[in-house]
Amino acid sequence: MPKQVLWAGRLKEKPEAEAFAFQASIGVDRRLALDDIAGSRAHAAMLAKQGIIPAAAAAKIDRELARIAGELGSGRLTVDPDAEDIHSYIEGVLTERLGDAGRMVHAGRSRNDQVATDFRLYLKRTIPELRNGLALTVSTLLDRAEEHAESVMPGYTHLQRAQPVTLGFHLCAWASALVRDRGRFGDALDRLDECPLGSGALAGSGLPLDRRATAQALGFARTSLNAMDSVADRDFALETAAAVSITMVHLSRFCEDTALWASEEFGFASLAESWSTGSSIMPQKKNPDFAELIRGKAGRAAGNLVTLITVLKGLPYAYNKDLQEDKEALFDSIDTLLSCLAMFRGMIGSAAFNTKRMEAACGGGFLEATDAAEYLVRKGMPFRAAHETAALVVRDCLDAGRRSITEQSLEELRGRSALFEKDIFGVLAPLACVRARGLPGGPAPKEVRRQIRELRKRSLS
Repeated sequence: MPKQVLWAGRLKEKPEAEAFAFQASIGVDRRLALDDIAGSRAHAAMLAKQGIIPAAAAAKIDRELARIAGELGSGRLTVDPDAEDIHSYIEGVLTERLGDAGRMVHAGRSRNDQVATDFRLYLKRTIPELRNGLALTVSTLLDRAEEHAESVMPGYTHLQRAQPVTLGFHLCAWASALVRDRGRFGDALDRLDECPLGSGALAGSGLPLDRRATAQALGFARTSLNAMDSVADRDFALETAAAVSITMVHLSRFCEDTALWASEEFGFASLAESWSTGSSIMPQKKNPDFAELIRGKAGRAAGNLVTLITVLKGLPYAYNKDLQEDKEALFDSIDTLLSCLAMFRGMIGSAAFNTKRMEAACGGGFLEATDAAEYLVRKGMPFRAAHETAALVVRDCLDAGRRSITEQSLEELRGRSALFEKDIFGVLAPLACVRARGLPGGPAPKEVRRQIRELRKRSLS
């Protein structure tokens, strides 16, 4: 068992090597090294200011911790893989170098509030990276949307052709979801921005700690309210994992569309060869593997969220060793999302869209039927009657082997309603249907451009 064990004094019999390794977390929490050092520096400075440890000792601790951080960053010092956790490793190095001065750093502190502080500090660094990745992805989508604000394509419900829209409109729909995701991460960041340091194991400390000073030094907005809750709480991890999972679900749905569009049956998109793979047996294949992998990794993020929820659901207050399982799941989710956002940006940013094929797909399937009904409504017919009339016109077309209402003659249309006039054929053209929908949120090109401007603002707020 390594020397750097903070609890060694109590137990005469120490865990065997295999048991010690089982309960160690160094392989996961080593990424918290700089956060742990930052917390210890702030804590030591506060201890000196409060007269709990000598100022000279605090100065030595601060200098040495800064040196350790630099050595870890440069690679001159590497984390011992046999240490129990990153907290005991850093304190062990500090004590080896400073002797009794190093042993002073833990006064008024437990690993419980220490790890909770480190975890929050890590997320305060990492969530902005996620939000930036989302902003870049939204920007990529909106750049493509601007290119295709007037590129007509079918919109789908139930995976059946529904109404004409534009590719720009569709991409704005994707971007809208990611803007919401970015907001969720911002909300999570606001809620986790409180400092647990000074909460001790669960009941604070009898030493005259200045919790506000350490919170301020570490850049937290406030101190945590209740010491027991501080060390038991992992809502911030759950909320972040949930935000990751929701974002991955969105990316998964976008990638499902992308894989469909890239199929021969749709032919709406051609993914760049650098964002595709081939087949080991079929020479002709160009597969949308990146889209499929992102879609698959959404399940991984959802599984990590379920892991966290399951770990927490039966725990009594306050701290339990089960909470050690919180970081591996969340770290994996964060890493997965960051990589998937980068892959998605590259894939969509380089995709070629077959706008002719998209527009041609609007020519069958009676996507203009709703517009025919609304034409009659504008002429004074009640909507339910107009809906039935348009449905009967579609039935007439099907009986005649036609694929569009515009293939009917005016005389045939007037057989269903005398309100039809010859301007109906211009009204039912796909681009005319799109342009007619200029209400806020609609697919009209002018409105899509407004949405793009608004989404750009929201993605940076």
